[in-house]
Amino acid sequence: MTRLFGTDGVRGLANADLTAELALDLSVCAAHVLADRGEFEGHRPLAVVGRDTRISGQFLEAAVVAGLASAGVDVLLLGVLPTPGVAYMTERLGADLGVMLSASHNPMPDNGIKFLARGGHKLDDAIEIAIERRMGEPWERPTGGHVGRVTTYDSAVEEYAAHLESTITHPLVGLKVVLDCAEGAAHAAGPRALEDAGATVIAIHADPDGLNINDNCGSTHLESLRAAVVEHGAHAGFALDGDADRCLAVDADGNVVDGDQLLAILALSLRDKGRLVKDTVVATVMSNLGFVQAMRANGVGVRQTKVGDRYVLEAMKISGYSLGGEQSGHVIMSDHATTGDGILTTLHVMERMATTGTSLAELAAVMTRLPQVLLNVRDVDKSRTDEDAVLAAAVAEEEAALGDRGRILLRPSGTEPIVRVMVEAPTHDEAEAVASRLADVVRHQLALS
Repeated sequence: MTRLFGTDGVRGLANADLTAELALDLSVCAAHVLADRGEFEGHRPLAVVGRDTRISGQFLEAAVVAGLASAGVDVLLLGVLPTPGVAYMTERLGADLGVMLSASHNPMPDNGIKFLARGGHKLDDAIEIAIERRMGEPWERPTGGHVGRVTTYDSAVEEYAAHLESTITHPLVGLKVVLDCAEGAAHAAGPRALEDAGATVIAIHADPDGLNINDNCGSTHLESLRAAVVEHGAHAGFALDGDADRCLAVDADGNVVDGDQLLAILALSLRDKGRLVKDTVVATVMSNLGFVQAMRANGVGVRQTKVGDRYVLEAMKISGYSLGGEQSGHVIMSDHATTGDGILTTLHVMERMATTGTSLAELAAVMTRLPQVLLNVRDVDKSRTDEDAVLAAAVAEEEAALGDRGRILLRPSGTEPIVRVMVEAPTHDEAEAVASRLADVVRHQLALS
């Protein structure tokens, strides 16, 4: 059976791949699986449902609610709220299940369904598989007073923003920030949390109309944020994505500060507060070598995982680490959140600026990014990436030439017949040359027969 769940829930083109019928069935099956696991024992089951600003979220929300209520689950409608906000409200309200309707940074026509377990944590793979296996099965429907009740919960934005503001101890008074809300789920909660913390906030792309989410704005399109920071003379700018579970930044001169740099800033901040567990930060294998070198120089260990925030979360949970993240801007601060949170990241980076009296550019300079080249080699047999002796020898030869000056990573795509060749080196020309040579070897050795 083709898997419905990907690395971040079920996603697809709304009303084509992701239909109301599918959303309803998934919700019914999720309720059944959790009930069979004993999650609802002794009380009326409760779910919270939030969404981003996509117009398709309205009919998908109705379908999810219909599915849950028909399966006997009470539902609180949170309305438009970031993914980390739904996770927080799942925990705060003691809900058995959280549901977020969003396709994150994807274009508007897409949408997605993400289920969260009690406490606001992502569902385990085993539960997702169990949900898929029960799709379309016959079931005994509750009737009368046993069906679920549906209630609108009006204070979710206020409560979530208050929680975010409470996580910092130093006010942000005197700091001016531009916040790009991506016409998405954080258009209300983001500016409110930063203003409550004392910052002067210029919110851009904060007028969603259901169609404009992520449209030339947000963390995947930083041009307007860079211009706005310079225009308003702001100390910094931060760009969220459609569901605000990640962010990227720009300094006062409009220079981009990526996820690795934000993670480095927060790692040193937590270390100085004595709150960086085991003086270690979790990152993925795609983090720039400059990040690893900077952490090592500052006495901070780096635990690296496969690409994907679920793997970062898994490593953090197993070892109790307090900070992890990705180059893309997913930053997880486990003292305050169960998932990546772009607004939370923004607040804590700005707090570091306020407490040290240091500009974002100076803080980001703790690490020097090595030039990185990424080439996608298409239409190859990615399954033989780790098995081909000629390719392994070519990689070893290039690695020996680079030594500790750079890094090579060959990574098969999870969904396409593609091998990604990533090379970091002291100069862009050297990185490009190494990547090009290895891409040629991949293309020749792993050619589809």
